[in-house]
Amino acid sequence: MPRYGASLSMRVVVGLAAIVMAAAQCVCIRVAAADWLEDAPPDPTLLFFSGGDLWREGGFVHGGVLWSPGSLEEEGFTLKFIFGSGTYRSRSGALGNTEVIGRQLSASLMPGWRFKRPALELTLFAGLDAQDTWLSPDDPSNEARGTQLGLRTAFDFWYEPTRTTMLALNGSVSTIGGSYTASAAYGWRFFDRVYVGPEAAALVSGDYRQFRFGAHATAFKTEKVELSAAVGHAQDSSDRSGTYGRIGLVTRR
Repeated sequence: MPRYGASLSMRVVVGLAAIVMAAAQCVCIRVAAADWLEDAPPDPTLLFFSGGDLWREGGFVHGGVLWSPGSLEEEGFTLKFIFGSGTYRSRSGALGNTEVIGRQLSASLMPGWRFKRPALELTLFAGLDAQDTWLSPDDPSNEARGTQLGLRTAFDFWYEPTRTTMLALNGSVSTIGGSYTASAAYGWRFFDRVYVGPEAAALVSGDYRQFRFGAHATAFKTEKVELSAAVGHAQDSSDRSGTYGRIGLVTRR
């Protein structure tokens, strides 16, 4: 199976990871010093997140970090680093409707700004996007094949219309393969611990499209972490459908 510029992509991903991890280490040292000098714990400045996504035609895992040097609870500069890897199956019309197996490695480093209002938070990002995609058999018609560098913009929106409801909107657009994602979720708060409700999502990459409708449980808080999960039905442009599942974990420092 051909690998188009895999070493370049790996250097990009490793380089981005090194930059972000070095910044995170510096912040952790500063936070530890502040803890030693002050009785009251400082506001968290780092948010670590990870998760997985699975359906009958593929699966992906991801991880990353948000760094807000002021505080995660305040308006201001935020740096987002996210990386992921996964495998998926699709059909290529250019290859006579042959099934193609794709393996993808991706990373994004995006500076941004968080806007905060009572019960509302909006963060806008824009930065570097890197993807490495291997296809078997090779499909020259696929715009996402090989190693590519591009730009990605994204936003995260969280709103609590009442004390017991929430609305979350997320989206991103990349210049690589003309891809974008969008999702929306609404929820009601139960037991003062978790939001539960419906969600919808769309994924577009080149000629491929996938749409999802399901139910989610978001912001289930334990002492140290915050959990989320979802399950529902997925339908794609290759006339394939099936159940999807998603899980996520968040922790702050």
